[in-house]
Amino acid sequence: MSCRRTFVELIATVAVVTACASGTSTAAGQERSLPPITDDTTGRVNVPVGFGTLRQDEIAIRIELQGLIVRAIPLDENLIRLLTPDSYRALRELQESNKQAIAAVTRRTGGRTPDLWYVSFYGVEPDVHFSPMELVITSSGRDFRALEVLPLSSGFGEQRLKQRETQSAIYLFDEAIDLDQPLTVTFQNVRDDSWEQVLTRVERERALVRARASRPTQ
Repeated sequence: MSCRRTFVELIATVAVVTACASGTSTAAGQERSLPPITDDTTGRVNVPVGFGTLRQDEIAIRIELQGLIVRAIPLDENLIRLLTPDSYRALRELQESNKQAIAAVTRRTGGRTPDLWYVSFYGVEPDVHFSPMELVITSSGRDFRALEVLPLSSGFGEQRLKQRETQSAIYLFDEAIDLDQPLTVTFQNVRDDSWEQVLTRVERERALVRARASRPTQ
């Protein structure tokens, strides 16, 4: 459990560091360190690794409740490639470290690869209770609840937060969630419809990444 806690704390540190400066890793370096990834259904990847500049907060859905902040980030490959190189690496390694559990859910659902989301709960006030299964994503008129939740922090199952404590998990949803269209995330009856604004930011960055990748190497 201590290893998982350390890894989650590393992700939080990466998010803070990359918020201040974009990563300096090259695309070639990223490709050497991680295997090539393609979309399981179309066989395509829209953008190369190593040219993104977005911070995690710029693609995160954030819901504020009394005493609690919920933050949800889709782990779609074509989306996280738009992040700074260090943030991309951290989220990819997060998936790799849980690949056996993810594969088990994939087998259970008939071979359909689930959509993965990184979800964190942050305590603003002391001794806050949260119900992880109350997170609902509405996409294309359909409500999605997690097929499985893979805790990343040792105290996640207690469903309680101390002040300034973070508990996090990987949520696995049905693959039918369409990230290219507006969607709504609801937690404990609080709704967030900001994904449409995120999409505008994502499309702008996708064009910029393609432009950067097409420039001749100095």
